[in-house]
Amino acid sequence: MNPRAHPVSTHLRRLFAAAAAMLALLMAAAPAQAAPFTASDEKSVRGVIEHQLAAFAKDDAAKAFSFAAPNVREAVGNAAGFMAMVRKDYPVVYRPGSVAFLKAEGKDDRAIQRVQMTDAGGASWLAVYSLERQRNKAWRITGCAVVENKGRMA
Repeated sequence: MNPRAHPVSTHLRRLFAAAAAMLALLMAAAPAQAAPFTASDEKSVRGVIEHQLAAFAKDDAAKAFSFAAPNVREAVGNAAGFMAMVRKDYPVVYRPGSVAFLKAEGKDDRAIQRVQMTDAGGASWLAVYSLERQRNKAWRITGCAVVENKGRMA
């Protein structure tokens, strides 16, 4: 983490990482009778991330921000602030060189989507997205943690 990062950006990075970690723990501890994560859910989760990445590629802050869950929207405040935070703190997400989706996992209204990415310099990264299904049934991104991926790309 950049020690000179803006305090709001640092807070959001911690929030996103904590959301992804909590979601993974909740999914592991979920009761056996939890609703199954369907192929349709997996397709929808992937679609949300693909659409957000496409919005980043077009520098469409409003569209990219529209895929953020209420917790993120509240923490960031507006689309311009969201875009600035992603550009600064998540450059590989903002402009990935390549993207490879791994199999999404989920239960009930929560999901984790791991995405292997390379940056402009060819370095490999793993972005772990946490998502939550909203009352309107749309999936929205609640957090994203990006770590260096020392393994192979898919």
